[in-house]
Amino acid sequence: MRIVVLAGGLSSERDVSILSGSKVAEALRSKGHKVVLLDVYMGYEEEVCDIDSLFENNYDFTENAVIGTEEPDIEEVRRSRKNQSSVYFGDHVLDICRAADITFLGLHGGEGEDGSVQAALELNGIRYTGTGHLGSAIAMHKGITKGVFLNSNVPTPKSRLYKSAFMGKGYLDDWTSFPCVVKPCSAGSSVGVQIVADRMQFVAAVGAAFRYDDDVLVEEYIKGREFSVGVLGGKALPIIEIIPKDGWYDYTNKYQEGATEEICPAELDPVIADKMQREAEHAFEVLRLKAYGRVDFLLDSRNRFFCLEANTLPGMTPMSLLPQEAAAAGIEYPDLCEKIIELSLNK
Repeated sequence: MRIVVLAGGLSSERDVSILSGSKVAEALRSKGHKVVLLDVYMGYEEEVCDIDSLFENNYDFTENAVIGTEEPDIEEVRRSRKNQSSVYFGDHVLDICRAADITFLGLHGGEGEDGSVQAALELNGIRYTGTGHLGSAIAMHKGITKGVFLNSNVPTPKSRLYKSAFMGKGYLDDWTSFPCVVKPCSAGSSVGVQIVADRMQFVAAVGAAFRYDDDVLVEEYIKGREFSVGVLGGKALPIIEIIPKDGWYDYTNKYQEGATEEICPAELDPVIADKMQREAEHAFEVLRLKAYGRVDFLLDSRNRFFCLEANTLPGMTPMSLLPQEAAAAGIEYPDLCEKIIELSLNK
């Protein structure tokens, strides 16, 4: 097959996306596919005379991709673009995608995961991997996800949605439960997320979260074990437990090798594990997700589990959770990439 892998973009998860895309492209090439790896924002900045040659030469925009300990400087990315257009898609991206059998979305966060890119590809007749534009939009916004969960009886922590447009004196006074978790609604990789202990920290954390998003979700803090459940073709994969060696599962602990211990299959009572997997499948369905995804949970000391959110384009880095879960189910990484394509072509 001829496959375009799209990575990069303008979200705070740009570096993660580039590493994901690089590994996906490498795996698909090992299976004999012709793969073009493109930065969706930078595009192909040279004049395209023969798109076929890009596939024959397995064009790759990056080498030795790595994830830093800090979020990327998006303004610097914008300045480095040869074409200073405000258009999201880089030069020739859509033309090259149209020449492929399918586009594999290695994007994370921002326009790549909120349904915008998905809708644009659909309007251009381009097939792509993962969930459609509506499910992507629903799952990307933590406040909307929370509403769907509540209306569908998916167990989830108590929460309150705050909007920057209404910020003023007394607006935050109705939240009185501490500690709590403050989250920008549409950021990923735990960017902008803070666990706060008192009102002073709470007010500061909400203000900081508004720098990332106009909508901020405040959630009750659930002390317990953290788990993630991958869903492939509507069926749950083995559960993985996430145990940061220091602090909580923030951006650094997610992407720096050795910072977090991950156990898969998780050591759980079989009855609880089965219920969590069924709830992951339920959440996947009510959020209108397709092909594959990942659903995150917390389990408290009373063995009650709470669904936090869903990820429609899970990381595909060497340390990512979904590939580990697939491996525990006997699915090797290159086969997982092909399975995602198969499911996406049939969605």
